[in-house]
Amino acid sequence: MRAWNFTRTGSLPELVDLPDPQPGPGQVVLDVRGAGLCHTDISFIDGDVPGMPLHTPIVLGHEVAGVISALGEGVTGWAVGDAVGLAPVTHDGPGVGRDGGYAEKTLGTVEELVRVPEHVSFAQAASATDAGATAYHAVRVVAAVQPGDRVGIIGLGGLGQIAARVAVLAGAQVHITDVRPELAGLAAEIGSAGFHNDTGEFGALGLDVAIDFAGFDTTRLALASLRPGGRAVQVGAGRPEATISVMDVILRDVSLQGSFGSTKEDVEAVYGLLDSGELDPLTTTIGFGEIGAGLDQLRAGEARGRLVAVRD
Repeated sequence: MRAWNFTRTGSLPELVDLPDPQPGPGQVVLDVRGAGLCHTDISFIDGDVPGMPLHTPIVLGHEVAGVISALGEGVTGWAVGDAVGLAPVTHDGPGVGRDGGYAEKTLGTVEELVRVPEHVSFAQAASATDAGATAYHAVRVVAAVQPGDRVGIIGLGGLGQIAARVAVLAGAQVHITDVRPELAGLAAEIGSAGFHNDTGEFGALGLDVAIDFAGFDTTRLALASLRPGGRAVQVGAGRPEATISVMDVILRDVSLQGSFGSTKEDVEAVYGLLDSGELDPLTTTIGFGEIGAGLDQLRAGEARGRLVAVRD
């Protein structure tokens, strides 16, 4: 099979021929139809996450959806031809601990399999396993957004746009801030109550919840935008450190909590929203042979929405 093989820190994966994977007990082989490109992959390539991926060489790509083409011993309840996504249920899954989705075929475990609904494309299904589910988890599980909450979203990228829409669907009044003024139209399509290109304006909103999907020293902005007793959730890690005002936290009794990853149930919930048509995030698709160029595009911040490589 053809695969994008990552061999050393600082170098992009190379397109090579590798043996087709063979399923072990409790595993299936997927013909990959969609593989999401994620900033985490750039962090792996650049060596910004110590100890990750767990080994090299490895085929990156942890956002995966495809069609089952072979079953391992003991696999029940699934059949060749089933359309599935791989939920991130372990820390050594595809693209992290074993070869992932930047290949024509990959392995999945029964524990990871989530059935893709009829009206969900493979591009949507792939990106939902990480970007979609991580955004959903931050909004609905960690922040526990409720109807009537005033919610702020910092960063309208691949995750932020999904989180904003999920919050709107939860009945919240959603305010968005991003440094790119051209995203005001997208914010309106999502159903936001306001798009704020001015950080001072956003910081004065007095929100119940603020979720930071940027992480470029924007944690302080999230805390500043809260009402007394409000809560900030940190998802983005564009920089490894941030400066906050301790007095801001103490005097206004605000809280800061991190949100990392998601569960299989989160993936299933996002698939349901996609299937209903209520959630339709901006996705840019590229061909399998363009993954190397796509990673460069992602590093340069030029991708619109979520970038996904697709195969027919």
